[in-house]
Amino acid sequence: MTKQLLLGQTLGFSGNPLISDWADAVEFDSAGGVLIDGDRIVTVGNGAALQAAHPGAVVTDYGQGLISAGFVDAHMHYPQTGMIASWGKQLIDWLNTYTFPEEARFGNPGYAADVAGRTLDLALAHGTTTLTSFCTIHPESVDAFFDAAANRNMAVVAGKTCMDRNAPDDLRDTAQSAYDDSKALLTKWHGQGRAQYAITPRFSPTSTPDQMAALGALWSEHPDCLMQTHLSEQHPEIRWVKELYPDARDYLDTYEAHGLLGERGLYGHAIHLEPREVSRLNEISAAVIHCPTSNTFIGSGLFDTLGLAAAGLRIGLATDTGGGSSFSMLRTMAAAYEIGQLRGVALHPAQLMWLATEGSAQAVHMKGQIGHLNAGAWADIVVLDLASTAAIAQRFEKARDIWDALFPTIMMGDDRAIADVWVAGQRVT
Repeated sequence: MTKQLLLGQTLGFSGNPLISDWADAVEFDSAGGVLIDGDRIVTVGNGAALQAAHPGAVVTDYGQGLISAGFVDAHMHYPQTGMIASWGKQLIDWLNTYTFPEEARFGNPGYAADVAGRTLDLALAHGTTTLTSFCTIHPESVDAFFDAAANRNMAVVAGKTCMDRNAPDDLRDTAQSAYDDSKALLTKWHGQGRAQYAITPRFSPTSTPDQMAALGALWSEHPDCLMQTHLSEQHPEIRWVKELYPDARDYLDTYEAHGLLGERGLYGHAIHLEPREVSRLNEISAAVIHCPTSNTFIGSGLFDTLGLAAAGLRIGLATDTGGGSSFSMLRTMAAAYEIGQLRGVALHPAQLMWLATEGSAQAVHMKGQIGHLNAGAWADIVVLDLASTAAIAQRFEKARDIWDALFPTIMMGDDRAIADVWVAGQRVT
């Protein structure tokens, strides 16, 4: 197979810039190259040297384009694609008004397949090469998403969303059917191609203790699966959880008491955490997922990125489509920056890019495989045009260094900034 050589500015990471000096964690080359053989990255280095060493490689020269690992969206809801940017509700009302009526449609395999394909294509158009998605209670919605991802050779994480209370009749399962359906689906999909299964209770208010325990038992039987849910997104939600689980020490305890706290757990939002919850999440090495556009759009609160990183938590970044108001991880990074500013912290562009690539990949336990621009990783790559619009270009011309050049694209960029995308060594057209 002919090797591919991508030339341009390259950006990768050797460490976590949230917990160390960002300059020590960065691997940047203004005249770099990425050598691809088949579906994997062979090496990353000086572009001219790689071209001399591999004269038979097919060269794609991106000039001043910035070559990065593809973006990894660590928490989203593909069934909410059709009702993204719906006006004027906070979490519980928003679910009842917009989300649940739309999710009820996903028992139709054709509808589910159409939305799944549309979601993945929108993600790719925005430079996102991996999605971690909630589906609906319908097994058909899970099959549709994994089928669409397999057709595009994308690495994805997904699972059947389980709810047996506080949801419409047509969106409720039972403790037993949640266990049975989830087990059948993970047996079918987990580890098939680039698919990973996540056991998926929506959140504590929509699952009875019996259902939580059933899913906890399933996870204990299949500990190599991920588990995804929501945690401490809004104050009214937290008060509701206390009413429903009066014996729990806190929100996190509702999961732990039922076997749903673990290293491979992904806890979305995690804004209003108690000190015990932070300590326990760190102790178990679980991941929390920052969903900044959703948190501002629905009015949830301000995630403490650097504080939680300093406490030892693993952190991923996510669009939370469709509570989040954009499919773009660039816009998501911009929102993370804005939330940091409101907390008195200016996240550096290197920290933002790390969250959108390496950080999210580590959160979903694919470290070194995706979100990683180095030898051995899947060749999932995004190339950014750092002068994609007139407004960005005039700022780019005044840039003093790569960070000054990159930051305007993070803050103002959209799908026009995506110069190219590669998935498993194949250029997406």
